[in-house]
Amino acid sequence: MTQDPPFAVEPWCVRETRLDLDALEQTESVFALSNGHVGLRANLDEGEPHGIPGSYLSSFYELRPLPYAEVAYGYPESGQNIVNVTNGKLIRLLVNDEPFDVRYGRLLSHERALDLRAGTLTREVDWVSPARAQVRVRSTRLVSFTQRAVAAIEYLVEPVDSEVRLIVQSELVANEVMPPPPGGDPRVTAALEHPLVALERDVDQRGATLLHRTRASGLQMAAGMHHDVVAPGDVDVTTRAVDDWARTTVVCSLQPGQQLRVVKMLAYGWSRVRSQPALRDQVAAALTGARSSGMDGLLQEQREYLDRFWDCADVELEGDPELQQAIRFGLFHVLQAAARTEGRCIPAKGLTGPGYDGHAFWDSEAYVLPVLTYVAPSAAAYALRWRHSTLDLARERAVALGLHGAAFPWRTIHGQECSGYWPAGTAAFHVNAAIAAAVERYRVVTGDDSLDRSGGVEMLVETARLWMSLGHHDRHGRWHVVGVTGPDEYTALVADNLFTNLAAAHNLRAAAAAVHRHREIGSSLAVDPEEAARWQHAADSVHLPYDEELQVHQQSDNFTHLPEWDFAANPGYPLLLNAPYFDLYRRQVVKQADLELAMLWFSDQFSPVDKARNVDYYEPRTVRDSSLSASIQAVLAADVGHLELAHDYAHETASIDLCNLHGNTGHGLHIASLAGAWIALVNGFGGLRDSGGTLAFDPQLPASIPRLVFNIVWHGMRLRVDIDGRQVTYRLRDGDKVSLQFKHAGELVTLTSAEPVIRTLESRTPLFPRPAQPPGREPAHRAPSSS
Repeated sequence: MTQDPPFAVEPWCVRETRLDLDALEQTESVFALSNGHVGLRANLDEGEPHGIPGSYLSSFYELRPLPYAEVAYGYPESGQNIVNVTNGKLIRLLVNDEPFDVRYGRLLSHERALDLRAGTLTREVDWVSPARAQVRVRSTRLVSFTQRAVAAIEYLVEPVDSEVRLIVQSELVANEVMPPPPGGDPRVTAALEHPLVALERDVDQRGATLLHRTRASGLQMAAGMHHDVVAPGDVDVTTRAVDDWARTTVVCSLQPGQQLRVVKMLAYGWSRVRSQPALRDQVAAALTGARSSGMDGLLQEQREYLDRFWDCADVELEGDPELQQAIRFGLFHVLQAAARTEGRCIPAKGLTGPGYDGHAFWDSEAYVLPVLTYVAPSAAAYALRWRHSTLDLARERAVALGLHGAAFPWRTIHGQECSGYWPAGTAAFHVNAAIAAAVERYRVVTGDDSLDRSGGVEMLVETARLWMSLGHHDRHGRWHVVGVTGPDEYTALVADNLFTNLAAAHNLRAAAAAVHRHREIGSSLAVDPEEAARWQHAADSVHLPYDEELQVHQQSDNFTHLPEWDFAANPGYPLLLNAPYFDLYRRQVVKQADLELAMLWFSDQFSPVDKARNVDYYEPRTVRDSSLSASIQAVLAADVGHLELAHDYAHETASIDLCNLHGNTGHGLHIASLAGAWIALVNGFGGLRDSGGTLAFDPQLPASIPRLVFNIVWHGMRLRVDIDGRQVTYRLRDGDKVSLQFKHAGELVTLTSAEPVIRTLESRTPLFPRPAQPPGREPAHRAPSSS
């Protein structure tokens, strides 16, 4: 799994110091820019060569049929695929009539850098044309966090040793020819081949706007560009357009030392209900705002926005510079995926690539929102309000399944279910409990009940009703949920998945408490005291499978009695591509941390001995064929005292895309895994928990990380936690009269802004030796002091 990253190790930057054409797909994802609304893959300015062209608008999708070999009731009939929208990144350059192309002439130097504090992608190239004219090209690209519809590119060209005639062709291009999708699915190809139908174009001397709509989903979009051009001497600027492209051409001649500067402003908008004139005018207004700020103003706004973000979100560590770079890289991309979604979903790949068809999964609520709620709560609120906007569709899905309440989809863009695989899709009902947990966590962490009032309570109620129609009481009064798939997709359609049962119980308790707090909302949803009491009773009597002989919790009923997996006879990973699913389903082999996730989310339900025994039992059976696993295993390894193993897992989850560990970064980043790096460090080594609504820490560091500092926001107060291996210092950074109560290693602590609280750390000794992993599945990185 381990690959050498092609990037220099720097604390605040990801830098590529030479161009590797074989790694273009990966670097296009790694260097992608987004604000959650507009996303631009890091294709080269000139467009070619490329891995996968990509420009995306959040939730802008096309429909495609989902045919089945055998039709069955309840299967979704259509899928949704994110669309590569009009490409505004293209800036082609001709030097004395020869096209600038890194594959020809001589490339003297080529460097790209993603600046995590500036929020920009910069590129510097020294190139000699086949006719020996040398030019220096520099570009700076951004997608604005402050102006949601806007992206901008500054493009500078300077001749080095002789006079040159330059022609710059800056373009908008719709319906680009795309490489075939992974797996070669012809349904996807058909849906995305020429997906945009031209509607209108508007042209002036320095720019143009193109309007299109999708063929099947009927969504309309507009993309506009405007250019400011500065150069000595005469400069000719013209623009022309046809249905699927517009081109602004700049022509000038320069002496060595002179410079051509082109600033390209881009604006995007889409809607399913607004008229063409409204979309056209929206884009025109966005371009006007961007021009008013200018490139320098956009850069300043971007830096100020990120300064505020890093003030609340930064994680500092010593002893592992690669992990330091990777955690900041991950947080930056988590922000990019979510910052300005504002009524749209957070896809599993963000807006960095076409992977997973652009779908959102439970990854958002289970991995991304736990981070955002603590460091950028407004972005978490956007995501939860999007879920609420799809509630009626979730109600319809529940009716189709013969259930009450709301059944949120396993994978979607707009809100309809797009997963045609029942065992790991429809049966994965824990997505509903994850949404409910995210709603409850937002209230607990922020102290803000506005989300409750604007849809949170309604989601809690409808998901509680779903669980009541899925679960049942047996003759002994125990409450069970059967026929479901938990987080581990190698153990499907089981009875009493422990994570699902605990998450459902949490959902039911949260719903009962919410209607008690907001009686008027409960009444409007026809919740009477008897229904809320039934929720509470089911939660209190939930069955948690346990093996008395082995003294471990069972991932699901009877799990510890299943046959073991024969790793010697099945050496290939991932197992899903090397073994039939039916055999995986009937054995003790785990795709991703399942029971361990339960021990993180519901930590107060397990004793330290329970956790130690469970980790010791499940580690050798967990193959981590999912990118969602390593971060949770890091937390639990730290919890039970295997601190160097936790470091190894943290390094793996953080470096999944910088090192392309799964070999598929080219189709988009693993946003949940990148969020998992924060979870591994803050929940793992920082010991952060919020079970029962109480903020708690129990820090412990491995010898390989002598210091860890992180920040969180709790009820609007900024808390800084500084762990140096021997002690931890808690400091409130707001106001003169505020105070905060939390637990440190079980001790109730009151912290004020007047002075910090310092506590000595007690060494954590594991109860069992470091556990083994399945053959060939040790963590991808071995920490320096690991054996």
